[in-house]
Amino acid sequence: MFSKQMTVKSAEEIELLRENAVIVSKTLAEVAKHIQPGVKTITLDKIAEEYIRAEGAVPGFKGYRGFPATLCISVNEAVVHGIPGDRVLKNGDIVSIDCGCHKYGYYGDSAYTFPVGEVSGEVMNLLKRTKESLFKGLEMAVAGKRVGDISANVQEYVEGFGYSVVRELVGHGIGQQLHEKPDIPNYGKRGSGAKLQAGLTICIEPMINLGAKSVVQDQDGWTIRTADRMASAHFELTVAVRKDKADILSTFRYIEEVLGSSSI
Repeated sequence: MFSKQMTVKSAEEIELLRENAVIVSKTLAEVAKHIQPGVKTITLDKIAEEYIRAEGAVPGFKGYRGFPATLCISVNEAVVHGIPGDRVLKNGDIVSIDCGCHKYGYYGDSAYTFPVGEVSGEVMNLLKRTKESLFKGLEMAVAGKRVGDISANVQEYVEGFGYSVVRELVGHGIGQQLHEKPDIPNYGKRGSGAKLQAGLTICIEPMINLGAKSVVQDQDGWTIRTADRMASAHFELTVAVRKDKADILSTFRYIEEVLGSSSI
């Protein structure tokens, strides 16, 4: 279900969301240990499900609107919602992994795009700058700002490098529902959109293409790809809006501890 209203969370609710956010953050780090040429995407999915369940949570995506897996695994030109299967990762691929969990009645959600082996400098720059654009957006996730301030910060940053912003897919509120209001587009006008209130919990998730912004959907009904088949990157964090600065609930720290010097 999709909540039609923005819901400001209590301090207790934010802590429950934080616990879920940490679980997905650690799950992505566990998966990161196994990302290498030769691994099947379904193997990564199984690792994630086992880890989430060991933490006393359940996968947040599995069964959601009929999605069949724990992770969305999207390779190269796939933007989001890729279904894990027998595909084998190859040297030079990039793989976006989106993870959700559910515990105590609340959700966690986070995503990270990983290089597989040796990746071209052009594509590594796309990953680096997409991740940087996420943090540009986070700078605007404070009370009194508007959704459009987040959107514009992301858009202006990535378009400055000649990249394009996917229009059809956006960030979102999160709480007792995986997707709540407000939508958080990665493009927009400063000063526009819903006003951000302290206690609002949102997922900011730039989906940025190396080529044009147009996307198409596969016949599987889920996988979204770039229409020109050029690479796309995706990073996502869950945050609580505060008065002075965003309270980042999920984290890339565990992932980057695994990746070490090769982290983006």
